[in-house]
Amino acid sequence: MKKNVVVLSGLVFFMSFFLFLPGNSSAQAKAITLNFSNFFPAVHKNSIIADQWCKEVERRTNGRVKITYYPGAMLTPAAQTYDSVVKGIADIGESVLGYTRGKFPLMQVIDMPLGYKNAYVVTKMINELYKKFKPKEFDEVKVLYLHAHGPGILFTKKPVNKLEDLKGMKIRSTGFSAKIAQHLGATPVAMPQTETYDALRTGVVEGVLNPIEAMKGWRIGEVVNYTIENYGSAYSTSFFVVMNKGKWNALPSDIQKIIEQINEEWIEKQGKLWDEIDKEGRDFMVQRNNKFITLSKEEDARWAEKVKPILAEYVQDMKSMELPGEEALKFCLDYLKAHQK
Repeated sequence: MKKNVVVLSGLVFFMSFFLFLPGNSSAQAKAITLNFSNFFPAVHKNSIIADQWCKEVERRTNGRVKITYYPGAMLTPAAQTYDSVVKGIADIGESVLGYTRGKFPLMQVIDMPLGYKNAYVVTKMINELYKKFKPKEFDEVKVLYLHAHGPGILFTKKPVNKLEDLKGMKIRSTGFSAKIAQHLGATPVAMPQTETYDALRTGVVEGVLNPIEAMKGWRIGEVVNYTIENYGSAYSTSFFVVMNKGKWNALPSDIQKIIEQINEEWIEKQGKLWDEIDKEGRDFMVQRNNKFITLSKEEDARWAEKVKPILAEYVQDMKSMELPGEEALKFCLDYLKAHQK
């Protein structure tokens, strides 16, 4: 009888020993669960790459972090995503800086008409700008990474060959692109990207300032007829991917390091993706027999000259806020000169 008790005790000991070995699923800590809010529709490639980021975090943390992804503004409206992350309604969020006017004064330099030619360079630039200046406007959150689209140009329902053709036209624009529309003589109409298709379809607006990727990604090419190649005054739009600061600080340090590494990789992926989908947008417009209007060199220079006061206004505004706007603008212009071909 005593022998049986000894054997039984031994079995219990060894079962307990193996049960609590490191790596045993029963003994592992409960997975950290987070949510991610994005306004891009699920089928858009900018949504797919965000979903892939979530899956990559789960994979590299061996399931210690699990992220539920909500595309298409299902969890938070685009204009409220940043504040929702600050409040903890969303743990992670992606949206447009310009949707929250006045919230990100220094970083608005990215959205200005600097004559952009591709998305990869501006996406790299916005992250370098953030690292250099560390603007306090982002102090409420943990910045995971930033990105920006390719050249923002004009798409219209009727032809525009010169500035005079644009006068008074109602152009959907947001953030700094609204100022661009105004300086070019158009009437800016602010609205999120999610409302633009119907606004063009119903005639609420007559054109839109957008990257060409939106022609396919948001189906805008179905409701415009002309692509105006005004690259001298081309702008970009800056996007954030941010995390609730409390949630970030609560993560174990090794998980933070893993996510930081993924972020660096996604800056590269995101910049290249924007250029890929710009090409798809252009191909989409060609297939639909959309007419491309290339401004003459002289006319393009006229457009570029018209928007120059926006740069001076930005510098003056930043000076009044005691922010290094002049330095930020110089950083961007120097960066573009060195990296953009």
